[in-house]
Amino acid sequence: MAQAGPLSIGIAGAGVLGRLLAWQLSRAGHQVTVFDPASGPEAPRTGAINGRAEHAAGFTAAGMLSPLAELDNAGPAIARLGWRSIALWKEVADTLHAGGFEPRLFVQEGSLMVAHGADLGAARRVLARLEAAPEETASFPSPEPLNREALHKLEPAVAPGLHAWHLPGEAQVMSRDMLVTLAQTAHNVNWQWQHSAAAVGPRTVRMVTGEEHSFDVAIDVRGLGARPELALRGVRGEVIWLHAPGVRLQRPIRLLHPRHRVYIVPRPGDLIVVGASEIESEDRSPVSLRTAVELMAAAHSVLPELAESRIVHMESNLRPALPDNEPRIQCEDGLLRINGLFRHGWLLAPALAERALQQALPSLDTHARQEPTHA
Repeated sequence: MAQAGPLSIGIAGAGVLGRLLAWQLSRAGHQVTVFDPASGPEAPRTGAINGRAEHAAGFTAAGMLSPLAELDNAGPAIARLGWRSIALWKEVADTLHAGGFEPRLFVQEGSLMVAHGADLGAARRVLARLEAAPEETASFPSPEPLNREALHKLEPAVAPGLHAWHLPGEAQVMSRDMLVTLAQTAHNVNWQWQHSAAAVGPRTVRMVTGEEHSFDVAIDVRGLGARPELALRGVRGEVIWLHAPGVRLQRPIRLLHPRHRVYIVPRPGDLIVVGASEIESEDRSPVSLRTAVELMAAAHSVLPELAESRIVHMESNLRPALPDNEPRIQCEDGLLRINGLFRHGWLLAPALAERALQQALPSLDTHARQEPTHA
């Protein structure tokens, strides 16, 4: 697939992968065109209720980068990619900051896993799975148990009676700001907003209108839009945004629970995002009463000071998953597909993009192609 000199590259999809690839490839000197049905690069409007979310799932996601926590129900390969992605997201954020972008887009202060006493059995099963991980994960940091004093020192707002573990090295991307910034700083990219791709083939992107565009390389990162070419299903995620002035939270928290995967993530502007990361449903309707009550009750049990916080936004969206819940890279002459990131979109995107470009464009020379710091 590789050839000398700049390439004309067509990208179908402007989610996390599409924007990141456009940013990287344009910086490497290639001529990039991106097609996406969204009205523009901006983050979707927020409000108390958001109905049928049609924007990229990356805007809904909290941006947690938690390779250790994902060892709970994902293999070591996902964790290795996650550690690589953390290093790559830091490079991206540092590059954007050096270029004059001031807001923090990446924070690496570790994360917490917490559990109530009644759920300690479930927490111990999770920790046992982490400890039983194969030898190839031996170089990964290990969860560090925290006593009450250590927990209070790290996160004073967390309820003192919780069992807690610190996950060193984990990080967070400010997802909405990062998506917008990648599009704004991907110079010389031809952004074709409100243009939906119906099919992507070798060197060709065909629009729903029937119009075809030819390129040296076509890249398909449409997520669920790649159906029926890929056997994808949507996995529903739901989030609630709380405005909580005065509630101090420095790092993401994952609440271990027998029935739910609940995360609590700080955002700039006194915001805290509370979400459930995996629901097997393709329902795009607004967040249900039951979910809202359960999520907010879980968050309040972890951070009692949230009692007077205000609900500013509720949202649901779908993430693309393949039958085995594993990501897939398909590379052939003139065509590259990346899909099936499941709930790991932000965690895996940079490492998958790096691997895919090494396969599809081995002559590509970018700063991101360093040797992994983990794995």
